[in-house]
Amino acid sequence: MAETVKRGRKAVLYLKDGTLFSGRAFGAAGEACAEVVFNTSMSGYQEVLSDPSYAGQMVMMTYPHIGNYGINDADNESRRCFLSAFIVKEYCAYPSSWRSQMDLAEFMAENGVIGIEGIDTRALTRHIREAGAMPGIISTEDFAPESLKNKLEQWPGIEGVNLVAGVTAERGYEWQQATWDLKDGYRDGSRSEKRVVVYDFGVKYNILRLLKNVGCQVTVVPAGTPAAEVLALEPDGLFLSNGPGDPSALGGIVLEIKKLIGKLPICGICLGHQILGQALGGKTFKLKFGHHGSNHPVMDLTTREVEITSQNHGFCVDVDSLGDEVEVTHINLNDQTVEGLRHRQYPLFSFQYHPESSPGPHDSAYLFGRFRKLMDEFKA
Repeated sequence: MAETVKRGRKAVLYLKDGTLFSGRAFGAAGEACAEVVFNTSMSGYQEVLSDPSYAGQMVMMTYPHIGNYGINDADNESRRCFLSAFIVKEYCAYPSSWRSQMDLAEFMAENGVIGIEGIDTRALTRHIREAGAMPGIISTEDFAPESLKNKLEQWPGIEGVNLVAGVTAERGYEWQQATWDLKDGYRDGSRSEKRVVVYDFGVKYNILRLLKNVGCQVTVVPAGTPAAEVLALEPDGLFLSNGPGDPSALGGIVLEIKKLIGKLPICGICLGHQILGQALGGKTFKLKFGHHGSNHPVMDLTTREVEITSQNHGFCVDVDSLGDEVEVTHINLNDQTVEGLRHRQYPLFSFQYHPESSPGPHDSAYLFGRFRKLMDEFKA
């Protein structure tokens, strides 16, 4: 457990372009360099903190009041927090919820996450929207701009860096838990009619729970698992999970996924979608400030229906790099970027957003049923 800072202690955020914000520390003490991004969710801060896709980043919540319902063991989306720091307008030190087991600062200290509150998060959001996501350093110890600048210049950034290696499981495992309900908590997921292998690039637990909901036996394997080992498990389907960082840094993983295309049904979420896009011959690019939040409108081009979605990514598949055999099925209505793909010949599809929510709306949860149907209909 990291050292817990005394609330009210000074903390600063220094951005690569020289912008300096001064506020108050909470959570863990120390320093952290990371890319600064903003998340527009009004709730779900615990799920954001425990999402492995945020490795290499520090997250600012645009909603001003964070921590008011505390933290509980049931809402974690992974085994620990992987982000570097957390930025809020106002931290609530006295949560009020029947589910709360600890306050936010205690949770962050346990996970080594540095926090800063009391800065103008609206001004920081506008700055990132105009200048783009950029590296920053948060410190509860060093407040000298020149010193912070020198430290930040030593940080390698996230482009071209394999961040998946730091979040994936060390060994494979079987997942049993289905989704939570108010009466019984997490339900038994013993019904298993289809075997699915999930590549863990930084998987969120709710993805695994929703696969159990549609009757899957879920086997999770590390990101570096060779294609031959996956096929040896004789799965009915393959699922490529979410995860952090630059997909173009994952060439070895892409090569293994290429070997699996056409041999079984494949579905991908977020980083898994980007990896699949590359395996199909496409390229990816970095967005100006990414999509992070629970209110992003996406259109399903096959039905013309609009879904409000949860999103967390800073990179995107380049639609112009895809061949004629790949069809774009979903687009983001804010910036027209690709949000969904499927192959015209092979049994595979993917989506850039997070149908498992946690946090966020449930508009897109039907996609897990679509994957199950694809497995039911597949004939090798």
